[in-house]
Amino acid sequence: MPSAPTAKGRATRARIVEGAAEVLRERGVSFATLDDIRDRTGTSKSQLFHYFPDGKDELLLAVARFEADRVLEDQQPHLSSLDSWESWDRWRNAVLRRYELQGDQCPLGALFLQVGRSRPGARAIVAELMRQWQEFLAAGMRALRARGLVSRELDVDRAAAALLAGIQGGVAILMSTGDSAHLKAALDVGIGQLRGRAGGAERP
Repeated sequence: MPSAPTAKGRATRARIVEGAAEVLRERGVSFATLDDIRDRTGTSKSQLFHYFPDGKDELLLAVARFEADRVLEDQQPHLSSLDSWESWDRWRNAVLRRYELQGDQCPLGALFLQVGRSRPGARAIVAELMRQWQEFLAAGMRALRARGLVSRELDVDRAAAALLAGIQGGVAILMSTGDSAHLKAALDVGIGQLRGRAGGAERP
């Protein structure tokens, strides 16, 4: 049975993954090689395969997890404190800024095309990202409900799922056309519908 990784080993693996993410963003998943990643991270071939014994596909999945985490990190600290309309507006601006800067190049999408979306590992990464994102949105809606800013009858899980679906649709159109108008509409209409659910409670 393999021994548990040491703190130094975990740090080395994390450094390789972060360096690989930089290379893949710069050169593209299809063109980046393991040699490129070794050069960037100062890693020997034996060291690389020690941490990723299945080679490039295993490394790509690790980078996909890293990129998925970045999706949520780029929305912080706003995503964790959606308890006022002002905080929702700040979160909305952070989401829009992230995807407008990214443009039509999605490193996470490119990684999944390379390793195959149908692979259990890849599907698990996407499912976990969407689960966490939806839970943050639902928690924010519950915070609004607790403060009387939306109706107590609001189905927060369904509303969070709908808002996330709208965001993903807007991002898909942005990546296809380079135009963020649909993403803006999804965010603004989704938040606007929440504002319209004050239900006689205190209006901001």
